[in-house]
Amino acid sequence: MTVSYRQPGVVLTDHRFTVPLDHDDPSGETIELFAREVVARDRVGRDLPWLLYLQGGPGFGANRFIGKQAWLGRALQEYRVLLLDQRGTGNSTPVNRQTLPLRGGPAEQAAHLTRFRGDAIVRDCEAIRPQVTGGAPWTVLGQSFGGFCTVTYLSIAPEGLDQALITGGLPSLDAHADDVYRAAYPRTERKVAAHYARYPQDVERARRIADHLLTHDVVLPSGYRLTVEAFQTLGVLLGSGDGSHRLHYLLEDAFVRTPSGPALSDAFQEQVQGLLSYAGHPLYALIHESIYAQDDRPTAWSAERVRSEFPQFDAAKTLAGDEPLLFTGETVHPWLFDCDPALRPLRETAGLLAARTDWTPLYDPARLAANEVPVAAAVYHDDLYVDTAHSLATARAIRGLRTWVTDEFEHDGVRAGGPRVLDRLLALARDDV
Repeated sequence: MTVSYRQPGVVLTDHRFTVPLDHDDPSGETIELFAREVVARDRVGRDLPWLLYLQGGPGFGANRFIGKQAWLGRALQEYRVLLLDQRGTGNSTPVNRQTLPLRGGPAEQAAHLTRFRGDAIVRDCEAIRPQVTGGAPWTVLGQSFGGFCTVTYLSIAPEGLDQALITGGLPSLDAHADDVYRAAYPRTERKVAAHYARYPQDVERARRIADHLLTHDVVLPSGYRLTVEAFQTLGVLLGSGDGSHRLHYLLEDAFVRTPSGPALSDAFQEQVQGLLSYAGHPLYALIHESIYAQDDRPTAWSAERVRSEFPQFDAAKTLAGDEPLLFTGETVHPWLFDCDPALRPLRETAGLLAARTDWTPLYDPARLAANEVPVAAAVYHDDLYVDTAHSLATARAIRGLRTWVTDEFEHDGVRAGGPRVLDRLLALARDDV
């Protein structure tokens, strides 16, 4: 049963689909996928082509837009849009600390989680496409991890695609997680330096907070244990267009005077726990490094291991000297599973995934080299989340792909840029520019 309702300028219809948990066992266990159809109110009865949106992540449900926000208004000029909650996210049979014990112990949970990577997401898309489009190929817009999935789509089911549009999501076809993070830490250091150049007062503020966390045991109201390393992960904000400003405002009023001396304010703690908690997207922490796994090499907590090669990120050493505290970026560490109450029950499961050595390839270089689907990709120069050099190497490896390399936007350009990014990509894919 489908349900339709209205928002300003649009009509929304909720859809639920049943797909195999394991597409290699189509008669076995099934899971549910949730997707939201959006169409402009004045085009409800028209026969429109479809655009499928694949959200960034992994582990996030599709955007919950109101009306025609961000890129959606531009898309609705031509398309019906399907906002898919990828398997395990949003309203699609969610995966979290509450549901995973239904699978059994950590070994069974880890085995279950191997079915939530990009290849399974693409096969889900192909399973539901005939029900949505009547079998016609659709245009796919992939943001960040959704772009990774789009490259997988081009590798295993290009017949399902009319066009492929990618924003901040061209992955390396062969880099191990270690290669990804070795490129990421210097890039993160540049972003932090740019932040301090804009807000020099934040150098002392960040150092003061870090020093407090090194000398005090701080537990946030949610039960999240705020260590200095966890505080450093707020650097993930620096990958968005307004992130530097948001970080600045967060730091400026961190402390409050109390009878026992300075303490981190309730307002600061409330904001921080909202930014750091994985309660709403635990799948991100569990399978993030596995999106870079394609052979018999374990990821083995790659971000944590590689971090040791960059001692400038060690807060204790930084505070012993005069250097600014460095924030980190898009990294997942084993100690997060001690800090975050939403992750604590899943630490052993995450460790088993990190040790896994039987990962299967996600991309087919030969098929990509022979690609015939029109593809356009926005590559954000010095993107915090996705290495520009890796993206451009992949762009050269996909036949016919056209890139738009820009430093006008950060990783969230498709949101922050309104209709402009999507408009540009459509023009490139159609060879209009």
